[in-house]
Amino acid sequence: MQELLGRISALDPQACVSLRVIACFDELVVGNVNTRGLLSAAASLAGCTAGFRQDRPPRSVRVTPKGEIAEGRALPPPDSSISCDGLTVWLERAGPAHANDRIILERLALALRIRHGRGRRDVDNRRELGLLLDRTVPVEERRTAAARLHLAPGVRYRVLAAPLFAVWAEHPTGAEDVVATPYGPIHALVVPQDQAPGGAIPSGIGVATTVEHLHRSFRTAVVALRLCAPPATSCVLADWYGGVIELLADAPLDADLPDVDSLDEIMGHAWGPATLDALVRAGSVRQAARLAGVHHSTLQTRLDAITEVAGFDPFDGIGRTRLGIAYLVWRLRNSRVLDLPAPTYRASTAG
Repeated sequence: MQELLGRISALDPQACVSLRVIACFDELVVGNVNTRGLLSAAASLAGCTAGFRQDRPPRSVRVTPKGEIAEGRALPPPDSSISCDGLTVWLERAGPAHANDRIILERLALALRIRHGRGRRDVDNRRELGLLLDRTVPVEERRTAAARLHLAPGVRYRVLAAPLFAVWAEHPTGAEDVVATPYGPIHALVVPQDQAPGGAIPSGIGVATTVEHLHRSFRTAVVALRLCAPPATSCVLADWYGGVIELLADAPLDADLPDVDSLDEIMGHAWGPATLDALVRAGSVRQAARLAGVHHSTLQTRLDAITEVAGFDPFDGIGRTRLGIAYLVWRLRNSRVLDLPAPTYRASTAG
């Protein structure tokens, strides 16, 4: 499938997106993802609420693109639904259907038929991972969920976070599910601490923790994923950023950070992104110039402009820390890694 995607993407981008929908649902079926997770995937891919109804026993669920349960009655639109074997799925789109709506519905219907054909109509066992990764759940309940997922106490694990459309070079074995986040549904998978990072492109790998603290690993994995910038960096390990990534994971989404706001003007220049990246990584103006591939006098001119806009010198004491944190938060706020359609990625571990 991935080889076919690579060949088709250059010839027909729309067909490439359609195949990515198929690949996405293939992965979800292999991962035995639950009903809500499948609906979350469909809603995220379509950009509108997805619904499901079964006849026996009577049940209906509607899920928004952010993975949240939608309130209200389940009324399948006749022109945007599929019914088969007592199951009905639909998309609640305002306006004309999009190009891939039909294929999303077809793959969702097939995935749900497989899911409900295994005799697990009454119990959705896969909800355990959602409990384990939720820090608001009492720790004893999280330990119980970990035991049901066959995760051992005292052993350290990492959470891998990936978009629903990620390309998997290999699919590790482990507890996995689609988990709702403020950024939409995320494919989460638990792997041992010493397992080689990677597997999905793009992806973020969280810090290593015991089962009681896997919610921390998940939150840092989501931050790491949002710091991906394919194709240059398609897999980010939380460890690269040390304790800073935990601060970023706990920062309020609506925090008022003037240093971050000032970077908007700087990033508007063609030289802005590469220059800021070089300044954050370098220990001197000359080293930053080498990293940015420009003469040191050119870099100094850019540094003067940045200092004027930001209101502090990035090489003066605490200014280095201020610039580094502001730069990372700016990248998070402007991350496009979870957007569709998915570009063609190439693997990389350069941070």
